[in-house]
Amino acid sequence: MPTPSMEDYIEQIYMLIEDKGYARVSDIADALSVHPSSVTKMVQKLDKDEYLVYEKYRGLILTPKGKKIGKRLVFRHELLEQLLRIIGVKEENIYEDVEGIEHHLSWDSIDRVGDLVQFFEEDESRIEVLREIQRKNEEEQ
Repeated sequence: MPTPSMEDYIEQIYMLIEDKGYARVSDIADALSVHPSSVTKMVQKLDKDEYLVYEKYRGLILTPKGKKIGKRLVFRHELLEQLLRIIGVKEENIYEDVEGIEHHLSWDSIDRVGDLVQFFEEDESRIEVLREIQRKNEEEQ
């Protein structure tokens, strides 16, 4: 199982490949705000652990194992963003909050979050009940 740091790289590489068709070391470094040398070290580790294939100066591709995990990590991130929006977290806080919690939840918890998001999205009035509770709480403060 990849470490949280490895997950961040795999997730970013997956998104870059989905968006641009490729992921270069410089693109990954920019996206993660790290030095290219750090990316190179991690990419070599991910290559060794068979999440991707890396050839110096030629680029990298995700292996089937890397693609599967990358897709799942992007799903986890998007699902947590959905949940935070539903419960009324301010938009400017959502990305950082998700980054702070996504590595600390088990996949069982993620599955339950998915159930909860589905519950709210099946009936928009359920979300409205949450909004009403939030308005009341804000008025009391």
